[in-house]
Amino acid sequence: MIDFKEKSTELALLFLALSSIASLALITIFIIAEGVPVISKVGIINFLFGTEWAPSLGKYGILPMIVGSISVTLVALVIAVPTALCCAIFLVELSPRFLASIVRPAIQVLAGIPSVVYGFWGLIFIVPFIRNYLGGPGFSILAGSIILAIMTLPTIISIAEDALRALPPSYKEGSLALGTTQWQTIVSLQIPAARSGITAAIVLGMGRAIGETMAVIMVLGNAVALPKSILDPARTLTTNIGIEMGYASGEHQQALFATGIVLLIIIMILNSIAQYAARRR
Repeated sequence: MIDFKEKSTELALLFLALSSIASLALITIFIIAEGVPVISKVGIINFLFGTEWAPSLGKYGILPMIVGSISVTLVALVIAVPTALCCAIFLVELSPRFLASIVRPAIQVLAGIPSVVYGFWGLIFIVPFIRNYLGGPGFSILAGSIILAIMTLPTIISIAEDALRALPPSYKEGSLALGTTQWQTIVSLQIPAARSGITAAIVLGMGRAIGETMAVIMVLGNAVALPKSILDPARTLTTNIGIEMGYASGEHQQALFATGIVLLIIIMILNSIAQYAARRR
């Protein structure tokens, strides 16, 4: 009887594990099946490196969206990574226990706020601030990057903190015994030793930023053109799909699925890098 229950439990868990894999496979097959025809018609070079997106004219170049996605993500990481790393170091090494008990739940709350709330906040505060003090229309790469930086902080902080806490105490104790200061130990020993975990945190945060749609739709400007500065409006791959999928049909809809293929490949590459970094850790 016990063996039967154990076998049943094992089979149920195996089924659930395989069902998740099957769901991912079906989604991937569906996106590829819908998007490949338009890529074959337009040509993969014209699709990836074309600068014109005019579905009514049969022009499907997504280079402006690729550049927009990369630009917004990189600027967001420039803002988020130093902030998140400093916060993780503070929580692990410098924070009093009572203060950590306040800061850590606050960071977790950031992860639970809906993206549309971030977008609305950016629309009301960040966009006017950029317009009034930095110039341009306000709807810009910088506005989207600030929103994404805030949204990626919980992911990067949590994983980087875990990576620092996982280090053996003997590392720190040995360094301090040799006469180094606490800050020298953090910078010269602990951060390099936790490098793989921190790298995984950054890559996962990057994936979170690239995949975000709703918040950046509201503050990015969504102009289909190659941006010249971070104060210019832009459109990302995700916002392009989110804006146009509601009314697209036929070849236009297939082009949006093809955009999804590119986005899926980017996310898979980032996740693979994160898993490789975690294994090295």
